[in-house]
Amino acid sequence: MAFRYYDAEGIKNKMPEFKGTDEELQEKIDEISLLYNSAIKELDVKLDVLSDDFDKKYSYMPIHHIKTRLKSMDSIIEKAERYGIKDPINNLDTVRKEVFDIGGVRVICNYEEDIYIMLDLLLEQSDIKLLRMKDYCKKPKDSGYRSLHVVVAIPVYLVNRMALVPVEVQFRSIAMDTWATLEHELRYKNKGELSDEIQDNLKDCALQLAKVDERMSQIRHEVLDKGGEYSTY
Repeated sequence: MAFRYYDAEGIKNKMPEFKGTDEELQEKIDEISLLYNSAIKELDVKLDVLSDDFDKKYSYMPIHHIKTRLKSMDSIIEKAERYGIKDPINNLDTVRKEVFDIGGVRVICNYEEDIYIMLDLLLEQSDIKLLRMKDYCKKPKDSGYRSLHVVVAIPVYLVNRMALVPVEVQFRSIAMDTWATLEHELRYKNKGELSDEIQDNLKDCALQLAKVDERMSQIRHEVLDKGGEYSTY
């Protein structure tokens, strides 16, 4: 099956406490694979179409690129345990209700203003339902991290039913993504531990990149024809 992402045998080797059979576990995780992979694909296409149509109308493509990911089963179980879900491997239905970022889409826009343009265009679609939003662009985390996080429910149509599947969408500018990617790599290489001095330096880098982000946007508007909100180059 093309959608299969998890393997029951490998999961049971790590989590032998599952009370059912291999076949029952495989059925549950196959459904997760199918639903969340499908929701990610649907959202990816929607965003691509919006960006292409924006380019057609205004000769400007606000999305630089898109990344997608499906959490590993290890990561899903680990997060469920952090959320206080007891015995998550035997309560996958509860996990799906409470862990909203099993499927993820990262939208890298050219400028910060493009983030809100794309968010508004996405939420205007009648089959998209906003579940939650955290704006770390307007209110960055203490670390300096900046991004706009939204969770949306997207319909997935199967053979005999429709399911609304939550997907986390992270909107970032190129500058925001540059900082977040490099900061994540540094933390990963150092097993998550960074000295206070390094964290202060990283926060300063985030502030400097935010200023660059703002200045590049200003330069863009200086270069563009002042005739309209979305002008051609």
